[in-house]
Amino acid sequence: MMNLCILYGGKSGEHEVSLQSAAAVLRNINRDRYAITVIGIDPEGKWYLQPELSKSNDEQDTASIPSPLPLKQDPRRQVMILPGDGLHTAAGPLEIDMVFPVLHGTNGEDGVLQGTLETAGLDYVGAGVLAGALGMEKAVIKRLWQQSDLPVVPFSTVKSADFADSSLRSRFFKEAEEHFGYPVFVKPSAGGSSVGTGSAENRAELEKALERAFHYDRTALIEPFLDARELECSVIGNAVPRACSIGEIIPRSDYYDYESKYLDPDGAHLSIPAEINEEYTSYIKKIAEQAVDAAGIEGMARVDFFLERKSGKVYLNEVNTLPGFTRISMFPKLCAHSGLEFPFLIDRLIKLAAEKAEQVQLLSRKRDYQ
Repeated sequence: MMNLCILYGGKSGEHEVSLQSAAAVLRNINRDRYAITVIGIDPEGKWYLQPELSKSNDEQDTASIPSPLPLKQDPRRQVMILPGDGLHTAAGPLEIDMVFPVLHGTNGEDGVLQGTLETAGLDYVGAGVLAGALGMEKAVIKRLWQQSDLPVVPFSTVKSADFADSSLRSRFFKEAEEHFGYPVFVKPSAGGSSVGTGSAENRAELEKALERAFHYDRTALIEPFLDARELECSVIGNAVPRACSIGEIIPRSDYYDYESKYLDPDGAHLSIPAEINEEYTSYIKKIAEQAVDAAGIEGMARVDFFLERKSGKVYLNEVNTLPGFTRISMFPKLCAHSGLEFPFLIDRLIKLAAEKAEQVQLLSRKRDYQ
């Protein structure tokens, strides 16, 4: 039986989303196959060992897991990270074979956590340090995709330090208006779950939207506001990524914001599969696989697209290397539509992580090659 650690919470604007994702994973994981340790990271970044779960797969036991999953901050059960020696509490080392991070956003899927786990000598599910960092930094990965001849929405970036300079700010406004016009869409370059995003119809709204984005990141990304359908595609695999089904998000507001995703039960309609023809389906799956491969993302990803209504053009929007696992999240729903139901999806992701770990262990860290 594998000793599996479910790691959730996090020092992130998406902390609450992680509590929902973790509950869904724990409700669907096969407890006959894994000995589960649950560790929660509070909003300040402190790690705490959580109470033990029942080892039963009984439906009543799994259904009793609350969502969002509570996070108990008991100082006596605080977790320490020891370089090269895993995770410990005051009572001693924790027996962990694999970590399943169920975190979103900064300090969770941006490579920071992954580097910490590697420093501790722990294997983990999902993308590695570089791929996680690329997936989080929208401006950087968009440039990478452009170099790979993948279709991305035109964009520009501005740093908070430059925006604070009045002369640079005036020049930025002028260039943005000449290049894009209005309306435009603004988002933090590093972020997720639509936290800090917004649209602008004029200069005053653009300034306000940028100030909101700078609350979450020091770089903001500006794009033209497209009249487009929002499509998403789940991807599974390591060296050879494979696209699953494609779904469509039909928001009831102007765009799919944080409230529509997680707070309003009627915030959006999810159409699975998306009502698109076979030509679009094949093309989007191909681009999704290429986008994941170009960034070196392993394990899992959800790749988001725009299908512009007027032109029919497909644009690659962004990638999520630790997508949501909540009851309304598209990633597990799209995998299920492709035949990979939630419990089997968890098994598959853990197996991919184990395969990657075995391959990494074969690599030498010495100058011993003859």
